[in-house]
Amino acid sequence: MRPNLRFVEALAGALLTGESSVEAVVERGTHMLGRRWRWLPPLARRYVNAFSGRTRPRRRDVVQFLLYDKGFRRWWSNYSHAPEIANWLVEPQRMQPVAAAKKWKIPPIESAGALAEWLGIDIAYLEWFADLKGLGSKKGSSKLRHYSYRVLMKDSGNIRLIEAPKQALKKLQQRILSGILDKIPVHSATHGFVKGRSIKTFVAPHVGQRVVLRMDLRDFFPTFRAARIESFFRTMGYPEAVADLLAGMCTTATPQDVWKKVRGAGDPVQFWESRMTYSRTHLPQGAPTSPALANLCSFRLDCRLAGLAAAVGAHYTRYADDLAFSGDDDFEKRVDRFSIHAASIVMEEGFAVNHRKTRIMRQGVRQRLAGIVANQHPNIARKDYDRLKAILTNCIRHGSESQNREGHANFRAHLEGRVSFVEMVNPAKGGRLRRLLDAIQWE
Repeated sequence: MRPNLRFVEALAGALLTGESSVEAVVERGTHMLGRRWRWLPPLARRYVNAFSGRTRPRRRDVVQFLLYDKGFRRWWSNYSHAPEIANWLVEPQRMQPVAAAKKWKIPPIESAGALAEWLGIDIAYLEWFADLKGLGSKKGSSKLRHYSYRVLMKDSGNIRLIEAPKQALKKLQQRILSGILDKIPVHSATHGFVKGRSIKTFVAPHVGQRVVLRMDLRDFFPTFRAARIESFFRTMGYPEAVADLLAGMCTTATPQDVWKKVRGAGDPVQFWESRMTYSRTHLPQGAPTSPALANLCSFRLDCRLAGLAAAVGAHYTRYADDLAFSGDDDFEKRVDRFSIHAASIVMEEGFAVNHRKTRIMRQGVRQRLAGIVANQHPNIARKDYDRLKAILTNCIRHGSESQNREGHANFRAHLEGRVSFVEMVNPAKGGRLRRLLDAIQWE
């Protein structure tokens, strides 16, 4: 006879509440049932063996475990009716972090109400911002949506969608970033969007190497689905309800009407693939929480690639979706086969390699990573330097508006950023550009 689903749901809730040791599970089951049944300790041991040491399971996973557990079904078949539940356990689930997460100094939040209080908003607003039912991606007024959208067409024909959260949601995401995500360490090979690291530290291990391998991950942020983000928050120890709400505020699904404004989309197959990719709930490129979550959820990828590189005496670093490997003569001999193994690991971890951007760069060619030339010392490509110098010179001679051909809303800030980048990489060249920038008469 199939176990009563109402009873199974209640027992699953009891198993999930509190610590996951056998003794604690037996104690909660005994309290719920009013007596210590003989089948309860063996069931607790099987439950702990099935789920201990892993990310906190979802309630539905525990229900499935009970429904298909042979010992539980055998006991249930001896009863013609559902056993009485002596005490309903209504207390919230406790924090259950995995072993590594116990060292993270993150705030304990054990219910939806506690999360709303921590964020400083009403629980109704919390559910609206999290939008777990996906109402924001359905047809409706853009004023009620939490994101603004901007579609960028790349020279390669690919599409990049900037999804910028509106001010109210952005403040909540910044609270999650500073209060939770910034307290979790990232892999040592990760250099993008990490305090104290930069493009310069990303390139530094590869300067002066015999050969440099560059790889690029395709659709980096949209690759991280909501389920992956929810699972990561449960890894921290947060109960399912809290993890789902946190993930909901950090992910989104793009409304289909956003694509109606796109003209000249290039390859129709790529355009259709992009629409499908963004229609699923994902990390938005533009949210303050997305870079940190992407880095943290890529920890296993970084571990595997760093281990592969170390096995052949090579260096590995990652800056967002840019992967870089480098080494000496021995690495140069096996770099072709190495790139195949690296691509295989990337795909096993759920990412896709943009093979058209894969480059094997030896000392005889310009070894360029993230806009920086790494052959002998970090430097700016001569072509890029000359082009920026010409723009600054023409701004002095003909006025700044004459050079703003791409229509930047704040052209001065745009040039300021480009000059600062050169100063970071090559202070001497950056100083010459800075003097030109300071000589411009802004209109």
